[in-house]
Amino acid sequence: MSPAIKVLFVCVANSARSLLAEALLRHTDSRLEAFSAGSEPSEVDLRTIQALEAVGVDATGLRSKSINEFQADRFDYVITLCDKSASECLTNAQCR
Repeated sequence: MSPAIKVLFVCVANSARSLLAEALLRHTDSRLEAFSAGSEPSEVDLRTIQALEAVGVDATGLRSKSINEFQADRFDYVITLCDKSASECLTNAQCR
């Protein structure tokens, strides 16, 4: 069995879009490991949890995380979800 493909979703606050992407990918494909982070993490937007629960996706354990938490990890894909995080990732070694 081949190792899982690791995917990191990045946005600034890691409060909505990237968390949604993480949870949805985990829910839909067990061959992939999904993670999310932000350059300026904040609190999880309550609407994120509500949206996931509305479509039957488990939101247990979702929290806003700093990209610094993943500095020792390697990812097969890093997907930025906004222009600011994309430009920050161009100069951030953790996104490479």
